[in-house]
Amino acid sequence: MPLDPQAQVLLDQLAMLDGPALEQLTPDEARASFKVFSTMLPATEAARRQDHRVPVEGGEITVRVHWPIGVDDAGRDTEPLPVLVWLHGGGWTIGDLDTSDSTAADLANSAGCVVANVDYRLSPEHPFPTPLRDCYAAVQWVADHAADLAVDPHRLAVGGDSAGGGLAAAVCLLARDQGGPAIRFQLLVYPAVDGRRSYPSFRANGEAYLLTADTMSWFWDNYLGDADPEDPLASPLYAPDLGGLPDALVLTAEFDPLRDEGEAYGERLHQAGVIAHTSRYDGMIHGFFVMPAIFDAGRKAVDEAARALRAAL
Repeated sequence: MPLDPQAQVLLDQLAMLDGPALEQLTPDEARASFKVFSTMLPATEAARRQDHRVPVEGGEITVRVHWPIGVDDAGRDTEPLPVLVWLHGGGWTIGDLDTSDSTAADLANSAGCVVANVDYRLSPEHPFPTPLRDCYAAVQWVADHAADLAVDPHRLAVGGDSAGGGLAAAVCLLARDQGGPAIRFQLLVYPAVDGRRSYPSFRANGEAYLLTADTMSWFWDNYLGDADPEDPLASPLYAPDLGGLPDALVLTAEFDPLRDEGEAYGERLHQAGVIAHTSRYDGMIHGFFVMPAIFDAGRKAVDEAARALRAAL
């Protein structure tokens, strides 16, 4: 179908700014630019949030925990809530807790669960596998500190958008192969899972739809460094066996360079015996999920994700 009119309006507005492409900036400049864009978007607030410092190999990261509206005193006077560990997008290069705060809060409120938002270290300063190790350590920390967070470690999900979706998929592979934590569900929003960038949509949708093929290639180069693009923990699509992984919801957008690889991953999960549903949003572009105040389809997608989380957890 044609490009959604709401997507066209955003693209037209961005074109009027006539700024440089992200790959033409330094990583720090790209991060600053993305943060400015994020502050322009309407925000959602959770009932309460709290930052925790989490030890990781070579340092510490921050995990920001959001409790849904309607839960008093961070849930400590109620039954433990299910928990989603959220891994933000941004090509492993940009994005942080502040730029993903609204999405985490929206998911907490919509799904009625606690959301732990992970500030993993970014590339190229910290290339693969450091961001993945940070995310896996954060999931382990949430499971180990479930009582302190008033969450149920047996109702644990992992999710993310774009690069974060690829990280979430890889975390599930690690958890399966290393004996835990027990992850019940994975929410993969237009996940980046193919370091080879080999699917048709990468080029067919590689210009004029917010995320370009050139920008995504810059992101991959920053993340991979000298790593093999077919390493299954960098590119989960190349994992030889996807059996035994958590149930999944994969959300994609019609005019997204990452559309085909996300749908291919969902199909491979299904073929491996995993209960996996793939949902394409026609007319939409990359990033629509984190802009539900701008895109009606973004609101529908967050609601679909929330229903899936409630059903799974």
